[in-house]
Amino acid sequence: MTAADRRARFRALHASEGIFVMPNPWDIGSAKILEALGFEALATTSAGFALTLGRRDQQVTRDELVAHVQAIAAVVDVPLSVDSERLFGLDPAGVAETVMMLAAAGAAGCSIEDYDPATDSIDDVGTATERVAAAAEAAHQGDDPMVLTARCENHLNGIDDLDDTIARLVSYSDAGADVLYAPGLTDAGQIRSVVEAVGKPVNVLGLVGAPSVPELGKLGVRRVSTGSLLANSAYGAMVAGARELLATGTAEYARVGLPPEVRGSLG
Repeated sequence: MTAADRRARFRALHASEGIFVMPNPWDIGSAKILEALGFEALATTSAGFALTLGRRDQQVTRDELVAHVQAIAAVVDVPLSVDSERLFGLDPAGVAETVMMLAAAGAAGCSIEDYDPATDSIDDVGTATERVAAAAEAAHQGDDPMVLTARCENHLNGIDDLDDTIARLVSYSDAGADVLYAPGLTDAGQIRSVVEAVGKPVNVLGLVGAPSVPELGKLGVRRVSTGSLLANSAYGAMVAGARELLATGTAEYARVGLPPEVRGSLG
């Protein structure tokens, strides 16, 4: 598939009825495995990618992310969206520039957050909306537009104000975002309120304690992603195995591993 084909497929997934799961690989191997397992779309994870570089989240540069996207997009045929944090722009022009760089790297979509790690705070809604508008304009250029996801980071940063979250998401929607996302929500009633308020496809992070994918589908959610959860689980399994080696010198951890049929799909 060409990048244009993948973008068309990604838009079609969001326009169709029902819910789909978009897991987040953290490197080429995990992306190829997830594609082989049958997922219809994938997304990068900022925290998971940072782990592969031995860093914490929000410590990856724009050039490193673009190269990462290009590498994964080159080996999978399914649409690839990008966890692109604040889109690395200090102003709307910088935001738009990053979107165009991700498009050139083969991305089918990207996201923009309203959390600023430099100030450890959520942007005021006016500033955040202006940045979303710039990202949307850049994402929608040409005949094969990308899907832009706008994120409200309230609930990952201790701000459990659903009214503010919904107001922000509605503002981002009005600014041109295609998908709205408030990671951290796990209450079915709150998720339903977001879905009903925004009137566009909603993404939910599949956290422990969140409704199941079928239950989220009944709430009207269009897309479920995994964020850094799969990467954390993989690294957690490695740590558990390493601790077993240190503590007992045994290899019981190796009883659970990559199934042969999945390994064979890697070529």
